[in-house]
Order: sequence, then C-alpha cells, then structure tokens
Amino acid sequence: MPVLREAIFGGVALCVVAGGAAAQSSAPTALPEATLAPVEVIGTSPLPGIGIDRDKVPANLESLTAGDLAREGTPNLVQGLNDQAGSVNVNSTLVDAFQPDILYRGFEASPVLGTPQGIAVYQNGVRINEAFGDTVNWDLIPGIAIDRFDMVSANPVYGLNALGGAAVITMKNGFTYQGFENTFAGGSFGQRSEEFQYGKQAGNFATYIAGRWFDEDGWRQFSPNRLRQIYADIAGRSDRASLDISFSGADNSLYGAGTTPEQTLAVGRTLDFTTPQNNSNQLAFVAINGGYRATEELSFQINAYRRQFHQTVVNGNTTDYTACGDGSSTLCQPDGATALASKTGAAIPDLSNGGTSPVGQTDFEDIHAVTTGGTLQATYTGDVFGHQNHLVLGASIDHSDINFQSAAEIGVIDPALQVQASGFFVNTPENTGFQATPVNLGAADNYYGAFVTDTFNITPALAVTASGRYNLATIGLTDNLGTSLTGNSRYARFNPAIGATYRLSGRMTAYAGYSEGNRIPTPSEIECSNPAQPCLLPSSLSSDPPNLKQVVSHTYEAGLRGVFRVPAMVPGRFTWNAGLFRTDLDDDIYGVATSISSGFFENIGATRRQGIETGIGYRDETWSAFVNYSLVDATFQSPLTLPSASNPFADGNGNIQVMPGNRLPGIPLNQFKAGIDFHPAGQWTIGAVLTYFSDQFLRGDEANQNAPLPGYAVVNLHGSYKVTDHIELFANISNLLDAKYATFGAYGDPTGVNAPGVPVSGIGVDNRFIAPGMPLAVYGGVKVRF
Repeated sequence: MPVLREAIFGGVALCVVAGGAAAQSSAPTALPEATLAPVEVIGTSPLPGIGIDRDKVPANLESLTAGDLAREGTPNLVQGLNDQAGSVNVNSTLVDAFQPDILYRGFEASPVLGTPQGIAVYQNGVRINEAFGDTVNWDLIPGIAIDRFDMVSANPVYGLNALGGAAVITMKNGFTYQGFENTFAGGSFGQRSEEFQYGKQAGNFATYIAGRWFDEDGWRQFSPNRLRQIYADIAGRSDRASLDISFSGADNSLYGAGTTPEQTLAVGRTLDFTTPQNNSNQLAFVAINGGYRATEELSFQINAYRRQFHQTVVNGNTTDYTACGDGSSTLCQPDGATALASKTGAAIPDLSNGGTSPVGQTDFEDIHAVTTGGTLQATYTGDVFGHQNHLVLGASIDHSDINFQSAAEIGVIDPALQVQASGFFVNTPENTGFQATPVNLGAADNYYGAFVTDTFNITPALAVTASGRYNLATIGLTDNLGTSLTGNSRYARFNPAIGATYRLSGRMTAYAGYSEGNRIPTPSEIECSNPAQPCLLPSSLSSDPPNLKQVVSHTYEAGLRGVFRVPAMVPGRFTWNAGLFRTDLDDDIYGVATSISSGFFENIGATRRQGIETGIGYRDETWSAFVNYSLVDATFQSPLTLPSASNPFADGNGNIQVMPGNRLPGIPLNQFKAGIDFHPAGQWTIGAVLTYFSDQFLRGDEANQNAPLPGYAVVNLHGSYKVTDHIELFANISNLLDAKYATFGAYGDPTGVNAPGVPVSGIGVDNRFIAPGMPLAVYGGVKVRF
C-alpha cells in the first residue's frame, strides 16, 4: 500500500493529537463524562424507528443536520456534502450544479445513466435509486425539507448498491419543524429563487409543507436551469403509534453544458461543445411510514410507497454517420457503404453540402418508471441473558415497470455548435451489424430482500453487531421493436457483516468491522454489454449477448473516535475520528468508452478502494470549526485491455493496457476540508470553507500514462445578519479567489465540428474534454420567519 504510506503520518498524527488532548481532559478539572458525551441515537436499518447509540456502530459515520446544509443561506445538500463531509468529492460530469456525481470513498451516486452506481440512497426509508439504471437524481430532493443526512459506510442491511455505503435522508415533519419561513435569493448568472417551509403541530397531529422555485441563466452558454420542487407531510403521533404520509413532487428542466475540449475552454471558459443538452425530470412520489410500539421492548415499523419518475433527455452529439463513398449525396452508416434510412425508409441526404458543413445527431431518450413497494420490520430492544440487546428483523419488496425509448435525428452543426433539427430520424433495424435505432424497451424489475441486524452488549464497554441480508432480484426485458433486447435475468446473494465497538474510556471508542454487499447489473447495462455493438451513452441500447455478473464487495474498516474538552483553553467540545477502510470488489462492472459518447459495459475483474479518514471538530456558543482529511486510493486490481482511441498512448488498435495498481479515473487521492464560523451574540455570523482535492486521472486514461487533471483549492465565504427576530439577511461568495479548475475529464475527439481553439488541420489537437468549475459568484437574500 505505497500510496497509503504517503499520508499515514497525517492521519496518525491527528489521532495522536486528539487522543492526547482527550487524555489531558481527564484531569480533575474536566467536566463530568455525562456532560462530555451526550448520547446520539442513529437508526440501524433503512426504515425510521428506534435506533442505538451512535457510538455502538462499528463503522465511520458522516452526518449533516438541516443547519449544516443551510450554512450559506439556502439549504444545499450537494454543497454541504462537498464542503463538509469526509471522503466525499463531487464530479460535475454534466457541469450542472443540480446534476452532480457524488462520490463517497470512490463509489458513485450519479444521475448519469451508464455510471456504475455504488451508493444506495434512501429518503424516509424508501430506496430512491431510479429503477432503470440505479441513477440518483439529486435535483428531485428538496434541500429545504431535509432534517438530517447520514452517510453510512458499507452495510448489507441497506440492500443493493450499498457497495461503498448508503445515504440516508430524513425529511422534516410538523413535529420536528414548527413555524413559517420564506426565503428570497438571487445573484450571479441570473440566479433567482424563492423557497418556503411551514410546520404546525396541534396536539397529536402535525403538518409540514415546503417548496422551491428556482431559475438561473447559467454561467456557461446554453445552460439555464429551472426547478420546481414541493414536499408535504401529514403526521400523527400517540403514546404507542405514529403515522406519516408524505409527498415529493418535482418538475425540473436542467441544461448541463457537459464536458468541453480543453482547447475550446482556453478560448473562453463559458463555451460549450455540441448542444442542446437538456434533462427534464418529473416526479410524483407518495410514501406512508407507520410505527407501533407493542411493548416497552417490541415495536414494529412499516412503509409503503409509489414512485413515478419520468425523464426526457435531448443530447446534441457528433456522429459516426458519414457521406456515402459512391457519390450519391446521401448519408451512410460508419462503413461509408451502407445507406442510412429514415423512418419512411427513404435514404437520408448528405446534409453536409459536400463536406462544407459538419453533421451531428441529436439523441432523444425517454424513461418512464413506476415503482411500488414496501418494507416491514420488527425491533426488539431489551435485555437478553442480562445483557443489553438491539435486534431488527425485516423484509422488503419493490416492483418497477419501465418503458425506455430512444431515437436519433441527423442535423447540421451550426457555428454555435448547436445541432439543428432536420426532421430526418434514423431507422436502423436490429441485427444489421450497426447500432439499432429507434429503441423501445419494456422492463419489469422485482427486488426482494430479507434482513437482520443485532447489537449485543457483551460488557458495558464492548458491543458486537452481526447483520445480514438476502437479496433476490429478477429483471424481465421485452423488446417492443424486435427480439435482440428481450431476455430475463435473475440474481441472488446473502451478504453478511460483523463488527464490534469497544469504549476505551468515557471519551474514546474503538471500532472494527467486516461486511459484504452486492450490486446487480441494471437493465441499461445488460442491454449495452455487447463489445461488437457499442451503445450511444446514455441514449441507445443494442443487444444483450454477454451475461454480466453481479458485483460483490468486501469491506474492512477500523478506527477510533471520541470527544474531549480543554476547559483551561476553550469552553467548547471537540469531536474527532481517525480510521482506515478497504473495499475490494469482485467482477466490477465498468463503462468502457469507445468514444466521447459511446461505449459498452463489461465485468473487468477486481478493483479496490482503500484509504484513511480523519477529522476533528469544535463547537461552543461563539465558534464552530472543523478539519477533515481523507485519502481515497482507488485502483484496478486486474489487468485488462480497454479501447481508448483518443488517448495519445493508445496502440495501433486504439487500445490501452491497464495494470493492477493503476488508479481509477475521476477520484482524487487526497481530500482536505476546513471550515470555521464565528457567531457572537446570536445576531450575525461570518464563516469560510476551504476545500482541496488533489489530481485525478481522466476517463480514458485508465492506464495512467498521461498527465492527470490538476488538483484544485476553492475558498467560499458566507455571512448572515438578523435584523430582527423575524428578518435575516445573508450573503455568500463562491470561489472567492476565482480559481480556474476542473472537477472531471475524459478523452474524446473534438475535431470535425469547427470547435473554437481546436486546430482544423488536426495537427496539435488536444483530445482532453474537461468539466470546468464555476468562477467567482456572489449570492444573497432575505429570510422572513414567523
């Protein structure tokens, strides 16, 4: 583990410093332990219910409260994770603040269809990874309605996709939030928004509603965003029972500009490459959560839900279709000989005007998914043989009906790199040796799970947790235009976990654990796993001849955490943690790119994510501060050959050779985050956050032969002032130093479309496509509370 040794000193040093300070605080002048360590209860399964002392969880945990998410005025989940959560980095693959790839320990939760997903995301106990590709659309989660966010490291209880961990989102209700708040905000790049929340409790009943209207012009060309979000909850409570009925709705239109050739960005960082790029997302999501306490020790929790998701994608791209070589002035398939047909069967003319105008294609995608399901669990919290014990048993079922359609329209690329509409839609039937389009696929997913977790106190200081979950998934696919996509798949696995915590003192706890998890291939991966017929990612499918295996994870972690005070120096409380983790994947599924927009999926053997997590925080009535450092070493562990024709080091066949130890693209090795807030007298607050992410390799350079994407540091400032008890002003500055940086990069071919800065001759072309970070921006607003 040579990379780990580079940073081990920093992690150990932080542990020693924190531990030493804890030892100092054990002097007689220290406050009682009960004052030092208030018990924080956290759930042990997806369903909300009776939890356990957070200190008994044999793993590292990252948590953000509603206040943490609103440090910059308006609640922002993505910004909060990027700025404050350890081992989390954000890749803006689509270059859109509302469509990020969020990575935890090198595992992704992404809205981009085709991204290998490794994080399970739950909202109020319902898994919200979308059914077709396990994607996570962060724009559908209204930040203002989030009460708490917990990132739980690998745990089989959280089901499919929890390879790296699970994101557990708890929403507000009228019992946890009362009052009315309305926020008006605006600022750079034409941003303007209004959001509100209202909560009311009347005895045993409570209501809550929140909404957000957001519009911006965007800092890139052709990149406006429009969000409409609403969340509502009706709740009832009694001595023994609880019931919540919630609704999440959204209607969003997002124009992420995507990656752009680096030579074009050198001309102007606002420039784009082949548009339009639009994702429209609609959601109607109803969930019912109930609980009943039968006795002091035994309780039951249940939920049921219906989630309806509709997404349309319009994606302007370059094309492999070319002028026919027979002089017929028509377009052909990439072989230059097979005529390209339209929906009517007629030949599609060569729109390039004899090669004087570049030709592209606009790819259309439509996904409609309806998922229904529920979970039932029982919780027993009582002594067993005179020892404290916490047992949870549960089972879940989820069913999804999905329709996926795609089409491709040929068009001329104008000087602004927009693909113009022509009305010529390509019709390529299946089994012709070329990528089939249009596509119309039906899918039916069934997912069954049964889980158990038990935390048993062997002694007052030593707690052991054993967990397990059996996952069974079936995927039925129906090709509505042919037979190539039709098929059935079945995957099953039992995943165990074992761990322990030991309280070394009232202020320090050690933990260690082992767990397994699995991820099944998604319908979109299954239907795009034929190397002979790469798919247009994410818009098209081809066939499903190879059988993809499910991915299996093995996670080991251990560490220390604690709290301490130094009353002779400062009045507040410190919290700290230091740990190591390793997750090994068998039969990992990887998106193999054959161009900037096409590729296929295959099992690539073993990969590994390992690293160090350290952090220390401080809080008193006037100051709060934190420092986090994480090392995430993500590597291939099996040799493989990958196509990467645009990589300068590709061989004569356009391939690169990946060796064990090569780093996975898109994952910075080192992450550092620090923040401080000063809030005297409760009237005004000023604070700053510094984030640093080290270099990362570009997608398409899995062999690590080229210079990586440089690391970067970003400084943000925020402040607020309470004019009265009811009115608060706030402002923030993002990217204070106007750093020029990029969060993601990939290799592709930028030639042939007259992109600014790209040599027309083809000599001296830089094939790197970059996702640039947002420049300096200023925002502000006013909150009105009653």
